[in-house]
Amino acid sequence: MPKKAKPAENGKEEGPAPCKRVKVEAAGGPSALNFDSPSGLFESLISPIKTETFFKEFWEQKPLLIQRDDPALATYYQSLFRLSDLKSLCSRGMYYGRDINVCRCVNGKKKVLNKDGKVHFLQLRKDFDQKRATIQFHQPQRFKDELWRIQEKLECYFGSLVGSNVYITPAGSQGLPPHYDDVEVLILQLEGEKRWRLYRPTVPLAREYGVEAEDSIGSPAREFTLKPGDFLYFPRGTIHQADTPPGLAHSTHLTISTYQNNSWGDFLLDTISGLVFDTAKEDLELRAGLPRQLLLQVETTAVARRRVSGFLRMLADKLEGTKELLSADMKKDFIMNRLPPYCVGDGAELSTPGGQLPRLDSTVRLQFKDHIVLTLGPDQDRSDETREKMIYIYHSLKNRRETHMMGNEETEFILFQSHGLRFPLSHMDALKQIWNSTAISVKDLKLTTDEEKESLALSLWTECLIQVV
Repeated sequence: MPKKAKPAENGKEEGPAPCKRVKVEAAGGPSALNFDSPSGLFESLISPIKTETFFKEFWEQKPLLIQRDDPALATYYQSLFRLSDLKSLCSRGMYYGRDINVCRCVNGKKKVLNKDGKVHFLQLRKDFDQKRATIQFHQPQRFKDELWRIQEKLECYFGSLVGSNVYITPAGSQGLPPHYDDVEVLILQLEGEKRWRLYRPTVPLAREYGVEAEDSIGSPAREFTLKPGDFLYFPRGTIHQADTPPGLAHSTHLTISTYQNNSWGDFLLDTISGLVFDTAKEDLELRAGLPRQLLLQVETTAVARRRVSGFLRMLADKLEGTKELLSADMKKDFIMNRLPPYCVGDGAELSTPGGQLPRLDSTVRLQFKDHIVLTLGPDQDRSDETREKMIYIYHSLKNRRETHMMGNEETEFILFQSHGLRFPLSHMDALKQIWNSTAISVKDLKLTTDEEKESLALSLWTECLIQVV
């Protein structure tokens, strides 16, 4: 568990600013969401709040509540996931723990009511009706096309994994005790009403999930009720609890989460380790052994602290002067685990190249740019320490939607074999040309021979990463 932050000296903490409450004119179409681009989708999710305002005033800082009077949007939200969807989903083979949790908050503690094995709808409905249990459905974007469509766009927008859970809670009941999460949270109210209470964080921007005793968190900083079409955002670390008011219908809400392990600290851990490894090949001092018995010391010696500080300054200088692509492991993890591009049909266009074969006189352009990353890494065909770096291109076109956010344990080797390409460093300028151009002629690529130019284009086309225009 993370350590709690110390209170301010005057015994008070500054609470979050009041949430925005706005009314939105009823939309004329079936959906007010804009799927033209990732930024367009996010703008429509938080409308009428502007994205500049959101990231300046709310993101990682304080909650944002948008209460809408928009029948069309409410109807669209309700279509994303309903209690009635569970019957058909259970018939597809859902399992307790993996796909569905059944739980209830009793005396401030979470009580899990899961059975063993496969979920049977009649038993699930019985626990819901008679035990007043909350049904938590994990990662519904695996089965609901419109949620796939939304979350795929959000992963492009944030450049981070985006997961989700649906919570269905009967009237007069609460599923989870007060807690905080290690993710940024976006709430969409789908069915019924849900009463929310938000509290001042004890661990701002928390890196771990944590449960808080209700008698230790004080009075809510905000208290409100969400209705279909309403939107709520709060930063990781925000303590919260929610219940369905008695005497009403059940509540269904969708929790969309992102930015887990996506901080500057994570980026430094990823970047520095590779930088140290590479620098040690060239720097004799970094390869020198530690002083005898240093690891047995109770406290780090002043000499050791000075040496480490010097090394860090040297690494910082080296980092300032490099143009190499950084954060290889975070990039690969994101691409390996994210959703594939949203598509209608069998998805053949993501796995089978189509259109003209690229030739030297062809003009080509990159496609699915938001689903591709370039990074550098050692040649995986060689095991010695002198192996040269290669350019690796990873993409998510062959990812399986069915395993999204479910702890897929593909190895890096499998990832490379099925999700990417590699090229020598001499191809970097040509690849940057393709990445930075709306369209470019193959013959204009910055490579030595025509054969190399045509081969590069063919490799990218075979992976469905470029098309001939």
